[in-house]
Amino acid sequence: MTDMKVDSVKDYMAHIGIKARAASRLIAAAPTATKNNALLAIAQELDKSRITLVAENQKDLAAGKANGLDSAMLDRLTLKPATIDAMIEGLRQVAALPDPCGEITDMSYRPTGIQVGKMRVPLGVVGIIYESRPNVTIDAASLCLKSGNAAILRGGSEAIHSNRAIAHCLQAGLKAVGLPREVVQVIETTDRAAVGELITMPQYVDVIVPRGGKGLIERISSEAKVPVIKHLDGICHVYIDATADLEKALVIAINAKTHRYGVCNAMETLLVQEQVAPAILPRLAAAYAEKEVELRGCAKTCALIDAKPATEEDWSTEYLAPILSIKLVAGLDEAIEHINRYSSQHTDAIVTENYTLARRFITEVDSSSVMVNASTRFADGFEYGLGAEIGISTDKIHARGPVGLEGLTSQKWVVFGDGHVRK
Repeated sequence: MTDMKVDSVKDYMAHIGIKARAASRLIAAAPTATKNNALLAIAQELDKSRITLVAENQKDLAAGKANGLDSAMLDRLTLKPATIDAMIEGLRQVAALPDPCGEITDMSYRPTGIQVGKMRVPLGVVGIIYESRPNVTIDAASLCLKSGNAAILRGGSEAIHSNRAIAHCLQAGLKAVGLPREVVQVIETTDRAAVGELITMPQYVDVIVPRGGKGLIERISSEAKVPVIKHLDGICHVYIDATADLEKALVIAINAKTHRYGVCNAMETLLVQEQVAPAILPRLAAAYAEKEVELRGCAKTCALIDAKPATEEDWSTEYLAPILSIKLVAGLDEAIEHINRYSSQHTDAIVTENYTLARRFITEVDSSSVMVNASTRFADGFEYGLGAEIGISTDKIHARGPVGLEGLTSQKWVVFGDGHVRK
């Protein structure tokens, strides 16, 4: 299918969409036990197929090296034994999570005698577009399956052989418990036209989740005719207030930046209240120097520590690298103003011992995760108790922050009566 013409890609994707829509109705009605058994059966198929998975992955790695993929990309592409172990364990963990589907909440009697409440239901068909990491195929499939959704998965062309092998395991596991293989479909063509079709099929697809670089997500967001759950940047801030416990501030600011660099919840800008800057900044600068973090600061920062002068562009840059911008501020008002101007509404944190200031910060900072005395690195579905996540959303509708099983569902009103009619 890799040499499809655009017209045949259109037909192929329409066929995929029709099958997914039909399968979505079946998986939405499937009992929790059936979905859990499917996840466990898929785990068994992966375990039995280790040799095949590695062999197919080697084809992708060989092609990647021939095409000049860098070492970081090749590492993300590699299916190591530990990666397969993690995929299997992930399936078992998702099977153990509570099933959100069918939950009825907020039931109340109305004066007319009817009972009104809300039932949690699947979104329907979820299209997921991602790059490089073949393990995302399992992550995405497992969350969609457990939440009662059909999934259409489009991985990167660099992982086509790996994804096809994983798809075989997925569909064998579904078949083993009597579910249609179309509950999870992996697009087998590497033609980029398939993405264009997938994101413009609202008759078949209910939501798109892009996972990848900013360029991919910008393209999907601008061209999609289907609702998109996404975030573009992770420009995360930590603000150290004058009332902060400086020992807490030290460990939080170091962890938020240096725990991992290339992740969306890493701190990119540090804001420090001017009064405490002389006491905390030199200590932080020494710690960052040990980690070889490049510092870029405002004029007041540069007067206190060795840092390059920051530019206006620095305040709105997601480095995803050992680079940190630092700004001194007069107080909470200026910190909030800076964050709401430059933040990507992903994750922002305050370090303070003042309860009133903490309440103001979490109320007035408009981000999907707002933290008090904690590292931004906690902005993660697993850390929030969701078990797993499909991604992080900085949108305000329909899901915000880490998106787990519940984020892949919606609610509908349910009404119970006993022959009631409206008068």
